Amino acid sequence: MKLVLPGLKKIAVFRALQLGDMLCAIPAIRALRHAYPEAEITLLGLPWAASFIKRFDQYFDRFIHFPGYPGLPEQDFDEEAFNDFLLQMQEEKFDLVLQMQGNGSIVNPLMFRFGARHVAGFHNDEETIPSKLFLLYPDFGQEANRHLQLMQHLGIPEKGAHLEFPINQKDREELENLLLPVTPKKYICVHPGSRGTWRQWPPAYFALLADYLNQLGYMPIITGTEDEIDITREVRKCLRQPHIDLTGQTSLGALAALIKDAFFIISNCTGISHIAAAVQTPGIIISMDGEPHRWGHAIHRMIDWTKDKHIERVMLQTESLIKELKQRENSNVAAKSD
Repeated sequence: MKLVLPGLKKIAVFRALQLGDMLCAIPAIRALRHAYPEAEITLLGLPWAASFIKRFDQYFDRFIHFPGYPGLPEQDFDEEAFNDFLLQMQEEKFDLVLQMQGNGSIVNPLMFRFGARHVAGFHNDEETIPSKLFLLYPDFGQEANRHLQLMQHLGIPEKGAHLEFPINQKDREELENLLLPVTPKKYICVHPGSRGTWRQWPPAYFALLADYLNQLGYMPIITGTEDEIDITREVRKCLRQPHIDLTGQTSLGALAALIKDAFFIISNCTGISHIAAAVQTPGIIISMDGEPHRWGHAIHRMIDWTKDKHIERVMLQTESLIKELKQRENSNVAAKSD
């Protein structure tokens, strides 16, 4: 298949969402970069994503803060800032704006106000866009694959569906400076937080698994941001065995390095689970939104808590994962000794 739009020099990607959403878009962005290696690719996103493009500078060249829009819940709408943003978009004269926010029900009309030569993306079945550059939003399947379908629609070859999260020397040094009394693959990361409280598994269950794993010889390390200190405190109140609390003490990069060296993680289905998938660390992931098919990864054991609210099932999955990982470890040791 040939590129539908050859020779583009300035591309803007509109995806004003959070960490997990951005990580799931990386396979599509990777394909985009390979298809247009000389193009300037700009991310239009939330303020936090300015640091995201620094970590993914092999795919993005620039970042422009999107100041919100009526109907989008991720940030408050700032009308004055929005008017300035819209003027800047029109002055940029992008060759292509890619709408990768979702089905476009709210933002598609906005995309056409940017004044780009071409606009591409998703539409829903109620508000179709009369353009061959738009694709009916695939409201099924894994999130990364949904965006890869858009790339395929534009004639852009896939470069793998795997996630990425580059870990640099600074991240490693930050982790080493914490002087944690653990060795790689001998600890479990327990991350009970998420942006919405409705997506959080009960703290007592996180504590139950952490205590169980401690008794098996794996040190539980409780992780979270400063904003998640309330829920990590609730988990710690329920713990009966030794643990390490790192709430608010790690940068995102250092946390990724910590996760990479963990035996596995236990978390809600949130950005941390996507980081774990990106660095190839298995996990017990609790889906509280009923969409494990969308946000899950093959390396993880996904638990759909909306359909099966039984801690016993989670314990069985944990035991099964430990057995699988130990068998893999033994096989690797035997292979090296041959």
